[in-house]
Amino acid sequence: MSIEQKAIEARVADGFKRANFIVDLGIEATACGAGWVEAEMPILPRHLQQGGFVHAGVQSTLADHTAGAAAATLLDEGFSLLTIEFKVNLLRPALCDTLQCRAEVLKPGKQVCVVESEVFAINNGEKRLFSKTMVTLAVLPVAATLPR
Repeated sequence: MSIEQKAIEARVADGFKRANFIVDLGIEATACGAGWVEAEMPILPRHLQQGGFVHAGVQSTLADHTAGAAAATLLDEGFSLLTIEFKVNLLRPALCDTLQCRAEVLKPGKQVCVVESEVFAINNGEKRLFSKTMVTLAVLPVAATLPR
């Protein structure tokens, strides 16, 4: 494994570990490289909406955070990301044991990055696309993204 790949993996792992809400949901990175990240989460009863399907907010959070992690793999030192917009297309109701997400950077930039996330449901070993999300992230100096 190259030094660059080790650095990417460390950055992604740190970004997932430091995001309390992501940890609470049980989302974990499973693979990554320059410009892409894969993550997954087991579905528990607390992740379901009133009809028994995976809540849209859960899918959106998985897609958004994984997109930010993918964009972070291409960031220069001293910069951070902040989502400024995302659009989710929920393609079908999600009934599953596990959600998986793959996010790929479509347009890296010095001020704005655009990333596409796809969320798949894994049920009984079968994988099916459940949502697609386009995420726009602002690139900011680290100091600008710290809480005040």
